[in-house]
Amino acid sequence: MTVRSLGPLGIAARQGSHVVPWTVRALPPFHSRRHLPPLLERLRELDGRRASLIRGAGTEFDSLRAYVIGDDVRSIDWRASARSSDVVVRTWRPERDRQVTIVLDTARTSASRVEGALGGLPRLDTSMDAALLLSALASQARDQVDFLAFSTKVRASVPRATLPVLVQAMGPLEAELVEFDARAAVAEVLRRAGRRSLVVLLTSLEPSIEHGLLPLLPTLASRHHLLIASVSDPAVHAMAAGRGDLEAVYTAAAAERTLAERRRLTALLARHGVDVVDALPDDLPRALADRYLSLKAAGKL
Repeated sequence: MTVRSLGPLGIAARQGSHVVPWTVRALPPFHSRRHLPPLLERLRELDGRRASLIRGAGTEFDSLRAYVIGDDVRSIDWRASARSSDVVVRTWRPERDRQVTIVLDTARTSASRVEGALGGLPRLDTSMDAALLLSALASQARDQVDFLAFSTKVRASVPRATLPVLVQAMGPLEAELVEFDARAAVAEVLRRAGRRSLVVLLTSLEPSIEHGLLPLLPTLASRHHLLIASVSDPAVHAMAAGRGDLEAVYTAAAAERTLAERRRLTALLARHGVDVVDALPDDLPRALADRYLSLKAAGKL
């Protein structure tokens, strides 16, 4: 992380109704910012410059144009066609002003370090970077972004987050060596998110999800769409490919069991309607942003 001075210890900055403590802390460097240009180009295409023709729950009417070969016949506007010399189709664009609630797990598993292009960093750092990229993209899509950092209690909260305030709110955060309280976190999300939201939980794909989060999914899924984003350890993937000697084979078997468990949990969550992005540290921010755009394109947001 890049260390920057934010001001004297104990001073606070007020932005709107949110108070951000100022201290000498390490700020998230936002390395994934480099992905924004191509992501914003895709967003512009979704926003009507290259309008989608398939209407979904998350789309709204954009305009009429002449039918061309390959258009979905379900998009034909028969009344408008009757008044025109051409067959006319309706085009649709993703709705704006949707709500995206980002929940950052800052408990025990976020402290473990994983190797990436920038060296060994805590999972928390990669999750923060992914949250920043998603927040920047969603803000450009004119969606409302709310941010919540949680372990056993709320550690940071930024309603209607803007990127500068979000960066400052993340600055003081460090992993706590406690178990993530899924029940308390879900209760907090349900209390805060009044309308249907995309809830993005940045956490670890561990067996604890099965008895911690899984029983809560019916209540959460009835009101919101849940997406879990998790950092996968490159070292485990490397060990799973090892075949040099007997010890490497045993290590590979143990690593493969770990990967198989992650695949099982992903499939289990998918059966409950949960989207999962499980990616290596260097890939997670872009993969999460891509999934967000895919949900908008499919009319699910």
